[in-house]
Amino acid sequence: MPLTNSGTSSFSVALPDEHATRRLAIDIANTLEAGNVVTLSGDLGAGKTTLARTLIRYLADDPSTEVPSPTFTLMQTYDLPQFPLVHVDLYRVSGAAELAELGFDDLPERAVVLLEWPDRAEGLLPPDRLDVSLTLAPKLKLEFRHARVTGYGTLAPRVDRMAAARQFIAESGYSEALRTRLGGDASTRSYERLALGEKRALLMNSPRRPDGPPVRGDKPYSAIAHLADNVVPFVAMANGLRQYGFSAPAVYHADLEQGFLIIEDLGDERVVGGDPQAPLEARYETAVDVLLALHEQQLPQTLPVAPHLDYRIPPYDMDAFLIEAELLLDWFLPRLNAAIPDTERDSFRALWRELLQPAIDAPPTWVLRDFHSPNLLWLPQRSELARLAILDFQDAVMGHPAYDLASLLQDARVDVPEETELALLGRYVRGRSRREADFDGAQLIKIYATLAAQRASKILGIFARLDARDGKPQYLRHLPRVWGYLQRSLSHPALEALNAWYIAHVPALNTI
Repeated sequence: MPLTNSGTSSFSVALPDEHATRRLAIDIANTLEAGNVVTLSGDLGAGKTTLARTLIRYLADDPSTEVPSPTFTLMQTYDLPQFPLVHVDLYRVSGAAELAELGFDDLPERAVVLLEWPDRAEGLLPPDRLDVSLTLAPKLKLEFRHARVTGYGTLAPRVDRMAAARQFIAESGYSEALRTRLGGDASTRSYERLALGEKRALLMNSPRRPDGPPVRGDKPYSAIAHLADNVVPFVAMANGLRQYGFSAPAVYHADLEQGFLIIEDLGDERVVGGDPQAPLEARYETAVDVLLALHEQQLPQTLPVAPHLDYRIPPYDMDAFLIEAELLLDWFLPRLNAAIPDTERDSFRALWRELLQPAIDAPPTWVLRDFHSPNLLWLPQRSELARLAILDFQDAVMGHPAYDLASLLQDARVDVPEETELALLGRYVRGRSRREADFDGAQLIKIYATLAAQRASKILGIFARLDARDGKPQYLRHLPRVWGYLQRSLSHPALEALNAWYIAHVPALNTI
């Protein structure tokens, strides 16, 4: 268990063999963010370079990566997928002057620094850092080590989280599993693939989402937009989808309080293919059919999670729709050096209120909210609709069925040609018409265009925010695609007044 004391937190662990050292290196790697400093302390031969090598290869996702000891080169830089990493060995350095000559004050931006022999840099270390101290245990066996992991300043809570994750994995029976990091998303969640003999599973590490500053009255954005702040909604929706026969991950082991889950590994096969990736027609047709099957159910608003614990799915209400659409004003317009007076914000909200009201008045269903290619897998070994696996639904709300259809057919990360969108939209309308004698296809398409425009406006704001606030510029490459989807949706005759507002106040992306 971690010990916390005035801005520091630490725990100790025995490392009887190389496998245990690898597990610790993976724990540390999964804790790191761009700009972090990790110091490696211990006597000669204590295993500092071995731990660093394991950590670097794990972050590189390549066990064959050459990681020489920097004892003689002093500094070695690696361009890793998440961030650059600089491995530094100060054993042969005698003072601060030599550090300056090495270029220690001019490291790559956002680089993680792994620093061996930190005592040579005394007085120069940042107050926020993580230290791993290794000591030999010659009376036990040659390869045995003791490790003490300490987080200082802002990294102290991450050491607490690391200790909790290690305990959870041990309790789940996966301590000896081979762990492989998976690519993350735009959230704070992280995932690892666990392989233990023939068993396969995923570890979801989802720390509780902290509340941001109040933006409307005393409520933060996440509360107004009904975003999940823990894993309870994920468990509720996963079990609910499975109950109705849909393929969602089974939950094998859960710590609802800490936000750790061991869930079913549904593989890697996607509903898109090629380079660049594009929709695979038959798989997208199945995705549309899954939505049809979901939307014909009488779905409950309250779902059981655990004994004496239920989860009530929140409504996709007007406040949530508006706060999302206003991300365009708060983050995307500033990116374009455009600003609007408060009176125009009021006009923007009034236009959206009028357009969104029919969606709010319609009978609600489960809106999974992120029903698009990154969160859909293909399971060829299963049959019919079960071939489509659904992964991401913790932010589900009760709302209009057209929203998830828009998520699928205007995928922010994959080009969906307009003719494909229209063909699949037609497939959905025909399916609903066959099932419901009084189904109004024209009204569905009008609401579809409205929700698609709202979603595109939201995503433009989110991707601009990820760059400006969170230092994640990789999402900017999707802006032209999302802008194109927005223009498609605004072209619907019912959105003529809203389109006029956008033309007047939002500079065209291709002119900036």
